[in-house]
Amino acid sequence: MKEQRDRRTYGQQCGLAFALDVVGERWTLLIIRELLVRPRRYRDLLDALPGIGTNLLADRLAFLTEVGITQPLDAERRTAGYALTELGEKLREPVLVLARFGLTLLAQQPGQVQAPVTRASWAALAIESMVDPARALVDEVYEFDIEGEVFHVRVSDGEVRTISGTAGPDATLRVATDARTFFDLGSGAIEPVEAVVSGVVSVTGPAAAMPRCLYLLGLGGRPGVERMLSTAGGARR
Repeated sequence: MKEQRDRRTYGQQCGLAFALDVVGERWTLLIIRELLVRPRRYRDLLDALPGIGTNLLADRLAFLTEVGITQPLDAERRTAGYALTELGEKLREPVLVLARFGLTLLAQQPGQVQAPVTRASWAALAIESMVDPARALVDEVYEFDIEGEVFHVRVSDGEVRTISGTAGPDATLRVATDARTFFDLGSGAIEPVEAVVSGVVSVTGPAAAMPRCLYLLGLGGRPGVERMLSTAGGARR
C-alpha cells in the first residue's frame, strides 16, 4: 500500500506500535469516535470535528478505508458518508477505555482544563465509557436527550447496552440537558443534584431511579439496598 509506505511509522515489532502506525495520527481516533456512534456523512464529520480541515479529513478517511477500518456508504460518492467495518468496530473497547481514562483525568483537575468546543454527538460514547455493568442494580432503561442527540442505556439481566435513538415507552427515566452541562457532570465540575435543582438538567421518571442511574454511571454512591429493593418494582412499572 503506497499510502501506508509514505507515512511515518515507529518501525517496531510490537502490536501497540503497529496499532499506533494506523490510528495514532492526530484526529484519527476522533474520526473513529464519531463512527462508533453511527455512520456519518462527510459534512457531519466536519461539523463534529471543528478545526480538522476538509483536506485532512479526506486524507484520514482515505487511509482508514485503505487499511480496512472504514468504508464509504456509497463508493461512487465519498461525500455520502462513512461507516466502520467489522475490523473498525474492534476499536470500540480501546476507545472507550481511553475516554474513561480522559474523564478520570478531568475529574482530578476540575476547572484546569479549558475545552471551549463541545458537541452533543460526543455524549453517547461518553456515557458508554462511563457505564460499569458491575453497578447495574435493577433492570431499567435510561433515556438521554443532549441537545437533540437522543440515546438510551438499557440494563437487562446484568448486561448494559448503549443504543442510539429513543427508548419510547420503555424508558424508566428521561434526562435532558445541554452538551456543556453534560460534560461538566461527567468531569465532576458540577454535582448532579445541583444540576437538577438549578434546572440545567431535566429529569422525568421515578425519583428512586435517579440514584441508580447515577451509580451506574459512576456519578454517585451505591443506593441503599433496602430502599432499592422496596422501590425497584415500582420503577419498572
